[in-house]
Amino acid sequence: MPVVTTDDGVELYYEEAGSGTPLVFVHEYAGDLRAWEPQMRFFARRYRCIAFNARGYPPSAVPHDGAAYSQDRATDDIAAVIKGLDLAPAHVVGLSMGAFATLHLGLRHPHLARSLTAAGVGYGAAPGKRDQFRAEIDATANRIAEEGMWKMAKTYGRGPTRLVFEEKDPRGYAEFMSQLAEHDTDGAVLTMRGVQRERPSLFELEAQFRQMKLPTFVIAGDEDDPTLEASLYLKRVISTSALLVMPRCGHTMNIEDPDAFNRAVLDFLTWVDAGRWWERNPETLSGAIIAGKAKD
Repeated sequence: MPVVTTDDGVELYYEEAGSGTPLVFVHEYAGDLRAWEPQMRFFARRYRCIAFNARGYPPSAVPHDGAAYSQDRATDDIAAVIKGLDLAPAHVVGLSMGAFATLHLGLRHPHLARSLTAAGVGYGAAPGKRDQFRAEIDATANRIAEEGMWKMAKTYGRGPTRLVFEEKDPRGYAEFMSQLAEHDTDGAVLTMRGVQRERPSLFELEAQFRQMKLPTFVIAGDEDDPTLEASLYLKRVISTSALLVMPRCGHTMNIEDPDAFNRAVLDFLTWVDAGRWWERNPETLSGAIIAGKAKD
């Protein structure tokens, strides 16, 4: 079984396909590496693709010490995969929880990344929502611990931002729900309490984001309300970012609309690899509505 071992001794299971420039996929809380299958099949035709399971998600190891789970640790686990497989610098694509870790990789380990794609990012980050988010996290983690993930999945997987997936693609949604029910209960609880609950708000990191110069692609689903404000914020504070809002999409746009997602990400990666991704012209932030500055 292919694994990378982190500096604290945790084995992370990964799968690999294709060859070429490295491309690493980082999954969301309710997913695992299997959720990246539409991307692995598409991008492996052009890139060396790696998807891995986070700690707490078998067949990766499931540490039972809560101290083993944090935002920093989730970020360092991406770094461990990149360094362990000699991938640097790699394109990194993350969804939701994986997108938070991807952005933190850009802040803490920028030399390991060629570009960052952050999709469905922003849950609990909006100003004034922190207390509500943590209360919901506590209640959800307690229910998972009491009922088991196999049972709680039926409730968690029907969150408001996932309903459009079921409407559009009942077969794909059923597969998502089946895989979610297979997650390890202890790993799910500890990840939610250690990573999700305690991560810093994106809005607290504005100064760091303004210094980050890695090519960054932010993607949001237009029916994923908790991420829309945060996605706009990231576009405004990361000078090397672009923003895409995908229509009629919820939280899991990579499996809800894989063709559109893949094509958009491929276009971004192609710009970056061609050396044609530039920093935003500060004059576009002048605040003027109509009149511009005459060119000399």
